[in-house]
Amino acid sequence: MISEMILPPASSLSPSVISYLDTKLHTKHDQEASSSLLLELESECNDLDKTLSDLNRILESHLFSYASFSSQFATLLTSVSANLSDLHYSTALSAGDSTLSDGTGRSELPALAKEVARVEAVRVYAETALKFDTLVGDIEDAVSSVVNRNLRKHPSSRNLEDVRLIAIKALKQAEDILAWLTEERPQWARLVLAVDHRVDRALATLRPQAIADHRSLLVSLGWPPSISSSSTIDTDKKNSAAISNPLFSMQGELKSQYCESFLALCSLQELQIQRKSRQLEGHNLEVALCQPLWTIEELVNSLFIASQRHFSKWVDKPEFIFALVYKITRDYVDTMDDLLQPLVDEAMLLGYSCREEWISAMVSSLSTYLAKEIFPVYVGQLEEDVVTGIQSQARISWLNLIDLMISFDKRVHSLIVQSGILVSLQEDGNMQKLTSLQVFCDRPDWLELWAEIELNEVLDKLKLEVEDERGWSMDVQGAAVLFGAEEYKSPAISGAFLDRLSSLIDRCWSIPRISLRSRFVRVAGAPVIHKFLDSVSLRCQEAEGLTALTDDAALIKVTRSVNAVRYLETVLKEWCEDVFFLEMGLKQAESSGISFAENSFNEGSMGDIGCGILGEEIRKLEEFRVEWIEMLSTVVLRGFDARCRDYIKNRKQWQERSEEGLVVSRLLVDALDYLQGKVSVLEGSLNKMDFVGVWRSLASGVDKLIFSGILFSNAKFYDGGTERFGNDLTVLFGVFGAWCLRPEGFFPKISEGLRLLKMEKNQLQGSLAGGEVWLKENGIRHLSVAEAEKIAKNRVYNG
Repeated sequence: MISEMILPPASSLSPSVISYLDTKLHTKHDQEASSSLLLELESECNDLDKTLSDLNRILESHLFSYASFSSQFATLLTSVSANLSDLHYSTALSAGDSTLSDGTGRSELPALAKEVARVEAVRVYAETALKFDTLVGDIEDAVSSVVNRNLRKHPSSRNLEDVRLIAIKALKQAEDILAWLTEERPQWARLVLAVDHRVDRALATLRPQAIADHRSLLVSLGWPPSISSSSTIDTDKKNSAAISNPLFSMQGELKSQYCESFLALCSLQELQIQRKSRQLEGHNLEVALCQPLWTIEELVNSLFIASQRHFSKWVDKPEFIFALVYKITRDYVDTMDDLLQPLVDEAMLLGYSCREEWISAMVSSLSTYLAKEIFPVYVGQLEEDVVTGIQSQARISWLNLIDLMISFDKRVHSLIVQSGILVSLQEDGNMQKLTSLQVFCDRPDWLELWAEIELNEVLDKLKLEVEDERGWSMDVQGAAVLFGAEEYKSPAISGAFLDRLSSLIDRCWSIPRISLRSRFVRVAGAPVIHKFLDSVSLRCQEAEGLTALTDDAALIKVTRSVNAVRYLETVLKEWCEDVFFLEMGLKQAESSGISFAENSFNEGSMGDIGCGILGEEIRKLEEFRVEWIEMLSTVVLRGFDARCRDYIKNRKQWQERSEEGLVVSRLLVDALDYLQGKVSVLEGSLNKMDFVGVWRSLASGVDKLIFSGILFSNAKFYDGGTERFGNDLTVLFGVFGAWCLRPEGFFPKISEGLRLLKMEKNQLQGSLAGGEVWLKENGIRHLSVAEAEKIAKNRVYNG
């Protein structure tokens, strides 16, 4: 019986026990219920005894493990001691025999050192394994405590965060040891792998629980805010945003809890980055280093879920979707700088800007929504229009959507620039995060469809401009000079093609991946250049087919086409010097397995793939231009040949005396007049760069024509004929003197042939005996010995 039990004296009780009994047995009624109190205390004592038994078993297990390791250590140390004793004994015996001592001691020392090193390595390995076992055990206990506390109906937030922080701290400590082992003990890879496996299991439990707790905390804060109030247009932007922003309005314990939860998630993410960086070392680290900020993702995800009920009403009016997303992004972007960025800095999470993460998360969520809800609808409309044969409205809707995306991206980028953050838009990672065009990264077939729509739209507009003859006659305004004072004299049609092509390229500038930009340019841009080339080719062929380019109008028609090609070619080459095109050219070369530098320099100007993604088109433009420049030279040379044929065939004139007062042979006058007239027409209508090529080609052709027809024929040259020939060449050189200072330099064969004819008889006879050496000594470098000998044999001296 309880009444018969002898109570211990009060002096033997501790103050905490006395205080507890005073609290529980304060009244008479409490004393009467002492039996229930006794039962409760007995139950708690039994629970404590059970817990103590469990701890004793765990301790016994650890002690057994330690004893096992200790036994191994003892065995190893015994072996080492025996080896040392043997060494001491052998050293003592060999004191009188130095040869024996040297041989035995030196042979056993390396083995002994190796054994000691092995024992030390085993000891360090065992200690590290035990340390990991204890540390990972603490981590698993802490994670288990976090989960169990969340299962209770009313967990203590403070205690919950404390336990979570303990787990994170233990995880970071384990990661530091793992990083050290990976670098210093690569042979312990299995131990690292085993620990990684257990840590990953703990993280797989801890991270979802931490995110779930963070989401619950956001709900208690009132996030997401009301979309209707957020979308209301208010001239006082800052005031409106502050009122509807729960992050600014939180105070007291709730703010403290949010900050702790934010820091815990940041710490977990930093730990995740460290682990991925270690595990992926030597591989692609972008996976580890380019992860979105988890805390910002939680804000955006809940906000976008609340916004989708509005988006579903605006499938046919996507401009409202973009307007609302931009409004939300702009209204809360300052919160990221003022409130959340200091927390990220406190968490030592390097390389993250809350402003940029907020904007990129909003853009990514918008892009995901477009890919799931908007683009499939528009693609379906296009497919329906293909069936009906009417594509105009669907194409207009598609292009309008692209316009909205490009405009939205520009406005979003301005939010980043306003903060002073420098973002390299040429890096694929940053590009993809900050543009809504990232929707095409996962759907390259949609990119192809977009490029085809853009191409058809451009070709439809260019068709009318190509058919307008006025576009082929007017020069490009204000765009004729790119290199010094060179004028391209290009018709307006070339500027029209360049404007359309430039607008196409500008629209793909924000496509996040270089390979996708390259594909867009190939599908939408390259055919525009092909269309231009087809148009100028057709005009040149029409001019040649009608008159064989014999009249000036046909020549001018061809020269304008050549000017247009030259202008387009030059501008494209200038574009291809930009990094935007160089990156695409490099990516194309890498994908084909060919060295970019090799392509750029080994194939010459005609095959310069270094011009970038448009290198093939530039090569075709250059080929066309060179072909028709040669055609112009050939046509003029053919006309000159027809008019001086009698002059060339008249061999007797070189045996007659030169007529007094006659400057040029009568038979040559008409040919020279034709030549000068045609070259003047070409000079007035052709750009200066190509005109230089034309007159030089003409000069080379005339040089070969006169040399082969007169000097290399069997015509005999007397003194009077030599003088007449010299006068004719002087007039011929004068025709070309308007475009160079020394025109005779462009007629090397007939100039050197005339020099031979003017030589004295004795000096000329030396050429027959001196050969090539004599020719070089007398400045004859463009005639062979056989040619010089034939000219010398045909020279007849009167005296």
